[in-house]
Amino acid sequence: MDCASCASKIEEGVAKLEEVKFVSVNFANSSITVDTEDFEKVKKKINEIEPEVKIIDPDAEENEEEDEFNLKKTLSKIAIIILLLIAGIIFKDDLHDTPYSFAEYIVFIFVYLLSGWGVLKGAAKNILRGQVFNEQFLMSVATLGAFAIHEMPEAVAVMVFYNVGEFFQDLAVHRSRRSIKKLLEIRPDSANLITDGIVKQVSPESVTIGQKILIKPGEKIPLDGEVIEGKSMVDTSALTGESVPRSVKTGEQVMAGMINKSGTLTVKVTKLFGESSISKILDLVENATAKKAKTEKFITKFARYYTPAVVFGAILVATLPPLLVQGELFSVWIYRALIMLVVSCPCALVISIPLGYFGGIGGASRKGILVKGSNYLDTLTEVRTVVFDKTGTLTKGEFKVSEIVPKNGYNEDEVLEFAAYAESGSTHPIGQSILEAYKKKIDRDKVGNITELSGLGIEAKIDGVTVIAGNDRLLHKKNITHDKCDVEGTVVHVAVNKKYAGYIVISDSVKEDSAEAIAELKNLGVSKCIMLTGDNSSAAKSMAKKLNVDEVYYELLPEDKVKYIEKFITESKKNEKVAFVGDGINDAPVLARADVGIAMGALGSDAAVETADVVLMNDTPSSVPAAIRIAKKTRRIVWQNILFALGVKLLFIILAAFGIATMWEAVFGDMGVALIAILNATRVLKM
Repeated sequence: MDCASCASKIEEGVAKLEEVKFVSVNFANSSITVDTEDFEKVKKKINEIEPEVKIIDPDAEENEEEDEFNLKKTLSKIAIIILLLIAGIIFKDDLHDTPYSFAEYIVFIFVYLLSGWGVLKGAAKNILRGQVFNEQFLMSVATLGAFAIHEMPEAVAVMVFYNVGEFFQDLAVHRSRRSIKKLLEIRPDSANLITDGIVKQVSPESVTIGQKILIKPGEKIPLDGEVIEGKSMVDTSALTGESVPRSVKTGEQVMAGMINKSGTLTVKVTKLFGESSISKILDLVENATAKKAKTEKFITKFARYYTPAVVFGAILVATLPPLLVQGELFSVWIYRALIMLVVSCPCALVISIPLGYFGGIGGASRKGILVKGSNYLDTLTEVRTVVFDKTGTLTKGEFKVSEIVPKNGYNEDEVLEFAAYAESGSTHPIGQSILEAYKKKIDRDKVGNITELSGLGIEAKIDGVTVIAGNDRLLHKKNITHDKCDVEGTVVHVAVNKKYAGYIVISDSVKEDSAEAIAELKNLGVSKCIMLTGDNSSAAKSMAKKLNVDEVYYELLPEDKVKYIEKFITESKKNEKVAFVGDGINDAPVLARADVGIAMGALGSDAAVETADVVLMNDTPSSVPAAIRIAKKTRRIVWQNILFALGVKLLFIILAAFGIATMWEAVFGDMGVALIAILNATRVLKM
């Protein structure tokens, strides 16, 4: 598919079929995504709309040599046409002055048909199908009109340079597509399956959960799994954008798409290929443009009305001045109208804008930032409030017991033991840190009924006594007398049979780039950075001061976060969006409710990938400003293309109307602008 307007026509036509529930045509990567019960009917419809478009199975291998051969063939044809045109212009007067003046027509008509037959044929087919106002129609009318008023060299030149422009345009799009394909080459091709001690090379899709695979140095890890033998350094840049390799050893998880740099690893597969992180990344990047930005939708609609408006405008320019003003010649005004037709083609906009957004999504994914659609790139540019969850987002979520303060006759060991037994069934990082500090084996016979009290803590029967371990609110709820409510840090209070036994302070270190990320967000125009946490007021305020956040809300239950997000959205102005950044494990409702849900460190987290609009694979807060920066650059480039293309075209239309511009210059106003806009759009890929 080498025509951007064809893409929008196909999408529009297929969407009208009753059997089609959803369709999205992606010109940038030359693909169609369609949800239908009758794909044969879809293929037939596409063939009616654009007979030149071929539908190819995405799993079929492409013949790159044939592409290169066609490239050389096109260049050779263009070179011959240009030489013939130059020869025709040089000998034009000689041919005209001979008794055989028709020779002039023969030469120029031959070169014209050689260069423009495809355009004329395409225009005729489109007219027969009722599709009149398009680029091929404009070029055909303009050049045939030039022949009619005996401006033959210019008519041929327009068609020749149209071909040259189309060639460079296709080349730029082809290179963009190649960049995108290269980005998607992180897909593993094979897996070394170990069966009865024998290693066999198989497709990653055929490997099931629980099977063992061997990964040699230099190979891509084909599936998510757990290392059961060996240790190595792995390159995670394809997934996270992080260039520094990390070490893995027995018992640690590895993800599909990582590259094994040094030692040999034996891995037990934990996820099927279709559910692996690499498969999700490929799916997100390839299908991201299905969710189109408002600007893309506007330009598609704009192009539909713009071309007919220009054609009718050109008709008025060609006819009104000679009819209304005495002495004005039809030939002069027809020539000016033809220039307007040449320059007015909207291809620069129709191609470069989707390409710009696709480049933004591709550039972001290289940095480990997965944006689920062009619309979310636009929304990111309007974010004025960023709300952070604390644990696992701004902090590492690596809790360690830093202090044990016993009370009422209990000692440190007793307080820790009661807390450890109460937390023995917990998977929460705080509970795990207490068990880690206890170090002894839990005697399951001592553990009775355990009740988790949401947002408060745990109540448990331990060896015949009732133990509660939780926050200050739990103590107040159970009417347990205690001397200190506000303790700095994350605190677990312990009470035995309603008697206060003391508290345990648990430390969670701040991520290295958290403060820097918040400062950078403010530089990017974010007016408020807010932190939400379940911590007590003292710990929350201390952390907020360290990170320089504008507002902090503490002692929150999970459902409270949703209420606060709704409050922030209500308080925001019309074009001011609210983003929520969470660790992606228990923040799914808040991620879904925010204008932009950003899941951090979500590698392998199904809930986060499903719910979030933006997924940060590398667990660093600095990726949040990076995502906003990429979104702003993408939008800036898109608007540069819109203003540049419309500005140049408007200038040439005015110059044509006053008789200053010639048809030669009009070619630059069309194909030159399209090419510059496409090259500008491809800059986003290099971010």
